Amino acid sequence: MPSFFKRSLLPKLRGFPLTPEALEVLSGADAYRRCLLEKIAQATQRIYIVALYLQQDEAGQEIYDALHAAKAARPQLDIVVMVDWLRAQRGLIGAGKQPGNSAWYQAMTQRHGTEVPVYGVPVQTRELFGVLHLKGFVIDDTVLYSGASLNNVYLHKFDKYRFDRYHLIHDKPLADSMQHLVEHGLVASKAVHRLDLPNPPTTRSLRNDIGDLRSRLKHAAYDTTAGQLPTGICRSAPCLGLARTTR
Repeated sequence: MPSFFKRSLLPKLRGFPLTPEALEVLSGADAYRRCLLEKIAQATQRIYIVALYLQQDEAGQEIYDALHAAKAARPQLDIVVMVDWLRAQRGLIGAGKQPGNSAWYQAMTQRHGTEVPVYGVPVQTRELFGVLHLKGFVIDDTVLYSGASLNNVYLHKFDKYRFDRYHLIHDKPLADSMQHLVEHGLVASKAVHRLDLPNPPTTRSLRNDIGDLRSRLKHAAYDTTAGQLPTGICRSAPCLGLARTTR
């Protein structure tokens, strides 16, 4: 074992044991997109999606429509979408003046009879200093782990694609832990607001709340009390990082 690993906290992290059957690795971006759409259509309890952005393009529209269709078919579904607050309110760089994805979210809410809330998370007061990069989608008791955001390139909708990792982890305690952090650590924050509703507050008006959110996140951690300490078997130990702190 490398000496840096021995000195780190990694061997001491509590995690969730995984059997070989609980872990799947998808072959690429196209398979990931098809799996995500399939899981959304089959969901019966919860869908928690956290990504840097949900883009207004063909792939983003496909995902957003699937979420609304799932909610219409099963109104009891708990659906939460979280994106970076600043990234969602600007257009694509180099594409001229654009209203940003938030205007699209609002139009989608008005268009549909169902409600799929999209929350913006302001981890900084300026995008230059950092954005939301929390990983992992929770759909029922499955975690889809990837660094991919939701747009044509990341989801290989057309010819071009950007490769990432695509893991499916079937584990209820892990899914519960990840949902709990999103629900209680982010959605409940005064700094986090819905972007699919008209007239969201300005970033300037949220400066104090953003500072409070950052302070809380520096001490936040995934709840792994249902997990185990290292025993030599495969396990998943979720970590949360902010600046120099990783928990």
